[in-house]
Amino acid sequence: VLPNRITIPLVGEAQLAQLRFPVPKGLLRIHFIEAQDLLGKDKFLGGLIKGKSDPYGVIKVGTELFQSKVIHETVHPKWNEVYEALVYEPSGQNLGIQLFDEDTDKDDFLGSLVINVAEVQKEQKVDEWFVMEDVATGKLHLKLEWLSLLNTPEKLDQVLTSIRADRGHANDGLSSALLVVFLDSARNLPSGKKVTSDPSPFVQFTVGHKSFESKTRYKTNEPVWEETFTFLIHNPKTQELEVEVKDEKHDCSLGTLTLPLSKLLEAEDMTLNQRFPLRNSGPSCTLKMKMALRVGLQVRKSSSSNPTPRPSVSSDSPKPPSSTSDIPRSASVSAQDLLNRRREAEESARSAGSTDFGSGGRGQSLAETGRSTSNLAISGSQQYLAGGKEPTPSIASDISNPYAAQELQHRLQQLQNGSGPSHFPLGEVQLTVRHSSQRNKLIVVVHACRNLIAFTDHGSDPYVRLYLLPDKRRSGRRKTHTFKKTLNPVYDQTFEFSVSLVELHRRTLDVAVKNGGGLLSKHKGLLGKVLVDLTHEDITKGWTQWLVLLLLLKMSLITRRQTERVSRHFILNSIFS
Repeated sequence: VLPNRITIPLVGEAQLAQLRFPVPKGLLRIHFIEAQDLLGKDKFLGGLIKGKSDPYGVIKVGTELFQSKVIHETVHPKWNEVYEALVYEPSGQNLGIQLFDEDTDKDDFLGSLVINVAEVQKEQKVDEWFVMEDVATGKLHLKLEWLSLLNTPEKLDQVLTSIRADRGHANDGLSSALLVVFLDSARNLPSGKKVTSDPSPFVQFTVGHKSFESKTRYKTNEPVWEETFTFLIHNPKTQELEVEVKDEKHDCSLGTLTLPLSKLLEAEDMTLNQRFPLRNSGPSCTLKMKMALRVGLQVRKSSSSNPTPRPSVSSDSPKPPSSTSDIPRSASVSAQDLLNRRREAEESARSAGSTDFGSGGRGQSLAETGRSTSNLAISGSQQYLAGGKEPTPSIASDISNPYAAQELQHRLQQLQNGSGPSHFPLGEVQLTVRHSSQRNKLIVVVHACRNLIAFTDHGSDPYVRLYLLPDKRRSGRRKTHTFKKTLNPVYDQTFEFSVSLVELHRRTLDVAVKNGGGLLSKHKGLLGKVLVDLTHEDITKGWTQWLVLLLLLKMSLITRRQTERVSRHFILNSIFS
């Protein structure tokens, strides 16, 4: 019953203060350098002759939008421009870039790129060639820097030297600091030109060549604004904040204030929160403001922390790079470990050790970090066949290739007698798998195969085919080169699939090793396959692992007892009658 009531605050005091005085988490510095191999959109002689393009870029971070200059008549433009964007929350924020060809009517699209800002924050500095999306060719060279905004005046000289701001007094150039100004209110403003009327005041802030204006508060000499403004500062030691209160109605000045930013360097926490007296104004006229200065600084990652893979694996060539050194590698699989884990929980096969398979790369191996992140869930052919038919028959069902069937049966008999080799009877394929959240790409490196089945008495001509199920369209297929007459081919080829991390959890990587041949060759067929589950958390860190190849076998080749024996030893859970 009135006047009884319960008061529930919707926002706490700390949250309210943050909303009234928001300070960005960091500054993203974008070096928009150059592009190569862009599409030539200009055409001559009615489209018979393709020319070049007049490319320019549009860069978007949050609500901030930048547009580069136009470079005329080239598919290899060099911009060498720098943009700086404030980021309030890196998580979920993207840097979006689109390239266009300037035309008199409608500008042609030359490709796009989306980069996760949170990944740049982790790396602090990225200098890469990025392959453009949604176009057949083109790549973009970017240098991205993440600058944390800190209240560390002792670091200012270091920053000024790095951007060469200590050599002059210019107001333009790269930023060394951020100024945040919260305009609260004013008291005892004069009446302006007419003594009897109240003013309609607004405030103009200026630093260097940059100016902002507040909203107008009509007919009051004690206005309340509660607005926030941000300035990128080139050199706070030499620059000033100029403030002028104006009367919109009579177009006259109601008072001014000039504050050297060096005073903020001396203040506690580099922050001032007070009433500032106005010059050329009435008696006791004050402006209440809160302002803070923050230094933009790259925070180096601690050497003791686990390294994070680079946010991009784009190469200097539009073709997939052959080098895999920027992706972490782990070890060969222990067969007994796989068997034990499958028996216990029928779960993923996991790596039992880690080995560095290469050196000299930008990414660190998992062996160097002291922990293995292998976590592959391997499914068999039975699950695959439920989703779609394999167009190429397996060697077990291909009666035109008795040699392969005989070798497979021979291997299984050796295994049953205990006299066979220690390797898997159907062979293995070595993969590196990693998801780049920054680029929304699944990156798969096909390193090698070993101990494959000989398809003929001359060996096999193996290649590796990839699908990201359930997509089995021809455009979604990836395949390696074919090597002739070998059972241990080395590919070291990189492939990419465009897929987000959320969508990746609903996808499966289908890996098949096949025997090549001519168009009409009867020796084409399946040497083995494996399905890789991509639902685990470590997919963003990457791993390298040898995976066991599986086959669907007919009862005429192998008895049920042999099947059970092979399953116990090698987790060949898809060999059934």
